[in-house]
Amino acid sequence: MERKIDVGILGATGMVGQRYVSLLENHPWFKLTSVAASPNSAGKSYENAVAGRWHIDRDIPPHARNLTVRDANDVDSVVKECSSVFSALELNKQDTMNLENKYASLGIPVISNSSAHRTTEDVPMIIPEINSSHTDIIPSQKIRRGWNSGFIVVKPNCSIQSYLTPVYALMNDGFNINKLIVTTMQAVSGAGYPGVASLDIIENIIPYISNEEQKTEDEPKKILGNLINGKIIPCSSLSISAHCNRVPVIDGHMACVSLGFEGRKPSSLEEVISIWNSFTSVPQKLNLPQAPTQPIIYREEIDRPQPRKDRGADKGMAVSVGRLRKCNVLDLRFVGLSHNTIRGAAGGGILNAELLFKKGYLQA
Repeated sequence: MERKIDVGILGATGMVGQRYVSLLENHPWFKLTSVAASPNSAGKSYENAVAGRWHIDRDIPPHARNLTVRDANDVDSVVKECSSVFSALELNKQDTMNLENKYASLGIPVISNSSAHRTTEDVPMIIPEINSSHTDIIPSQKIRRGWNSGFIVVKPNCSIQSYLTPVYALMNDGFNINKLIVTTMQAVSGAGYPGVASLDIIENIIPYISNEEQKTEDEPKKILGNLINGKIIPCSSLSISAHCNRVPVIDGHMACVSLGFEGRKPSSLEEVISIWNSFTSVPQKLNLPQAPTQPIIYREEIDRPQPRKDRGADKGMAVSVGRLRKCNVLDLRFVGLSHNTIRGAAGGGILNAELLFKKGYLQA
C-alpha cells in the first residue's frame, strides 16, 4: 500500500497499550501517530510517561519514544493525529463505553480490547478465524447510531482465545458440540499493572477472577452466534460451565476443556488432531500480517503445552493444544494455551484491524 493508516492507542501506557506500541513497530499497514492515556500522563513524552513501568521484553520503539501523550478524554486533540484508534482503556464500563462512542461519533473507527461493548448487540466481537463475517453488521451499527465513518469492533476476553478456535475448528468440520466444561489458569499480566499483589500470588493460586466466569460462559455464544436483522443473536445450543483461576505465571492463559458432542462424534483422536493441524481460515487466506501461519498447533508431548515453552508460538498468535484424550464425563478433553497479551489482547486487536482494512472499513 502507498500510504499507511495513521492509528492511535487509547490507554497507551498500560500493559495492553504497551504491547500495542511494541507490535505496531514497523507494521506494513499501520503507523502509530498518537498515544493517549490518563490526565496524569498527558503532556509527557511517551518514554517519560512509562519510565519505570515499561514491561515489554524489548525496548520502546524509537518512533514512539518522543510521541506526546494526549489525554484520552480530550477527544478533539487525539482525532487530529489519527484516523482510527485501538482502545486499551482501563476505565469503568460506562465511562469506557461513553468515550468509545464519542470517538466513533466523530468518524473514528474504534478497535477495542475493553469489555464495555462486548454485550452490545450491534457491536461485533471478533476472532477473525471464527466469525469474520460478523463485520457485516458494521453498516447497520453506523446507520442505527447516526455515525458516518466511525464504528466500534471489539475482541473477546483474553482467556477465550486459548480454547475457542480449536472448538470452532471441530464445529466447522460438521461436529455439533453442545457442552463445554472449561477451567482456566490465567497469567498475572491479564490483571494489568500493578495487578495482583505479589504476596497474594507467589506460591499461590487464586480461584476467583472478578466477572471472568460469566465472560467465559457468555462471550463464546456471541462469537458463535448469527446476524439477524442488524443484531447478533448468541448461539443458544451451547452450554458452558467455567472455573477461572489466577496462577503465578507472567504470560500465557491455559484452559483445560472437556467437550460433549450431540449426534455424530469424531471417529478417533487422530481425526481431531488432523482437523486441528490442517485448520486455516480467513486471516490465513488473506495473508494478514499479524495472522499465524498455523492457527492451531497440536503438541504431541505428554506434558505440553506449557506457558513458558509455548506461549510465543508463531509470533504469539497461535493456539497451542495438547493432551487430547477421552473424557469420562463428556466425550473429549484437551489443554489449550495462548499468549494473553498478544493473541488475547493487542495482537488480536491488530489482527481485527487488518481484517477490517482488507474488508474496506479502514482507510488511510
